[in-house]
Amino acid sequence: MGLLGMLVGLGLLMYLSYRGWSVLLLAPAAALVVAAFSGEPLLAHWTLTFMSAAAGFISQFFPLFLLGALFGKLMEDSGSVEAIAAFMTAKLGTRRAMLAVVLSGALVTYGGVSLFVAIFVLVPMAAVLFRGAGIPRRLMPPALALGTMTFTMSAMPGTPSIQNAIPMPFFGTTPFAAPGLGLIASAIMLAFGLWWLARAERRARLAGEGFGELATPDAGMVAEDEIVRERAAVAQPFDPAEAAHGVQGSGLPSALVAFAPLAVVIGVNLLMSLLILPRMDVSYLQYARFGETSLSEVAGMWSVSVALAAAIATTIALNLRRFPSLRSSMDSGANASVLPILAVGSLVGFGAVVAAMPAFEIVRDWVLGIGGGPLVSLAVATNILAGLTGSASGGLTIALDALGPTFMAIAYETGLSPELMHRVAVIGAGTLDSLPHNGAVVTLLAVCGCTHRDSYGDIAVTAVLGSIVALVVVIVLGTMFGSF
Repeated sequence: MGLLGMLVGLGLLMYLSYRGWSVLLLAPAAALVVAAFSGEPLLAHWTLTFMSAAAGFISQFFPLFLLGALFGKLMEDSGSVEAIAAFMTAKLGTRRAMLAVVLSGALVTYGGVSLFVAIFVLVPMAAVLFRGAGIPRRLMPPALALGTMTFTMSAMPGTPSIQNAIPMPFFGTTPFAAPGLGLIASAIMLAFGLWWLARAERRARLAGEGFGELATPDAGMVAEDEIVRERAAVAQPFDPAEAAHGVQGSGLPSALVAFAPLAVVIGVNLLMSLLILPRMDVSYLQYARFGETSLSEVAGMWSVSVALAAAIATTIALNLRRFPSLRSSMDSGANASVLPILAVGSLVGFGAVVAAMPAFEIVRDWVLGIGGGPLVSLAVATNILAGLTGSASGGLTIALDALGPTFMAIAYETGLSPELMHRVAVIGAGTLDSLPHNGAVVTLLAVCGCTHRDSYGDIAVTAVLGSIVALVVVIVLGTMFGSF
C-alpha cells in the first residue's frame, strides 16, 4: 500500500499541476495522500517532515533565487539583454539567424540572466530574424530552448544556474565541478542541437515552408496568464508575472556595457571559487552558532551569491541613468523570486515525506541496484524525478535529499569523485525535465505563439535527446578516466 500511495500522490501532483493548480496546495496534499496510504501520522508528516524539508531548502537557496531574479530584472529593465540580442543580430544577421538566436540565449543565461527574462526579450528578436530569413516560426522554440535550457543550465563550468548550485552542499563541490567533462557535454549538446536545427531548416525550405503570418502573442499577456504562471513556477527561479512589472528605460546601452555584468558574474565566481575562499580563515564555521559546518559545504553558495551581487552592483552603476524607476525594478526582481522558491520548496517537502515512508526502501534499493554503477544510478534517479515533477531543480533536490548521503558513502568507498557526481547529477536533471508538462516549455511555446504539436518534437530532440547523449558520454568518460 505504501508504494501505491507514492504512485497515487505523484500522479495527482503531476496531473493537477499540469492543469494549472498551484504546487503550494498540491504538494502538501499529495504528501498527505502518500502518508495516509502508508498509515503514517498525517499531521506530524505535514508540520514536521514536509515543512522542515521545505524550510531547509528555502533557507539554503533563497539567496540565489533572490539575487538571480533581481539580476535578471535589472538586466531586462536596463535594456542590456535587448542590447546583447541586437549585437548578436548585427554580427550574425539573418544569414545565420538560427545561430544568432541560440548564442544570444546561451550568452545571457550563462551570464546569470533568468530563463524567463531571456525568453521575453529574445522572442521578438528571434521573430524578426526568422521572418527575414524565411525560417518557420515553429523552429523558434527549439532554438531558444537549445540556447537557454540545456548546456548553460547544466553543463557549462561555473554556470550560476540554481540547478548547478543544488549539488554543492551535498557533495562539497564548487560551480566549476568537473570542468573538462562539462565543456565536453556542452559541446555535444550545442553541436547536436545545431545539427538538428539546420536539418529541420533545410527540410522546411525544400518544402517551401516560410515563417507564417500568425502574429507573435503579447509577452506581457502570456506572463500574466495564471495557468502559465503556475506551471512555470517550479521550472526556473523567476515568476513570469513580474516580467511585465518594473519600468524599462527607452534607450539601449552599448554592447560593452551590456556584456560587462555577465563577465563580472563569470569572473567573480571563478575568483571566489578558486582563489579567494580557499585562502580565507573560516574556522568560525565550526561553532554551533554557524551550524557546525565547513567551507566545503558553503563555498559554492558563497561564490555564486557574491558573483551575482557584484553583477547587480555593476549593472546599476553602469546603467543608473537608464532606470526610470530603480526601486520599481528592484522590487519586481525581488518579488519574482518568491513564488518559485516556495513552489520548489513545496516539491522538496513532498519528496521528504515520500523518502520517510517505509516503502521508500524498495525504491532506493531499486535505484542503487541498477546496473552500470553508481553514476548510472544517480543519473537515472535525477532523470526520473526531474521528468515526473517537470522541474530540474525540484527533481534534483528530491533525489539528493533522499539518496545524496548514500551516494557520498559509495564515493568514499569506491574512490569516486564528488565533482563527477555533481556534474552527472546536474546534467541528469536537465534531460527529462523538458517533457511537455515542463513550465519553461509551456511558457516558451506560449510566448512564441506555437503549440506542442508545432514545435515540441524539435524541442524534444534539442533539449532532451541531445542532453541524454551528452550525459551518456560524461558517464562513460567519467567511469574510464575519473573527473577532469
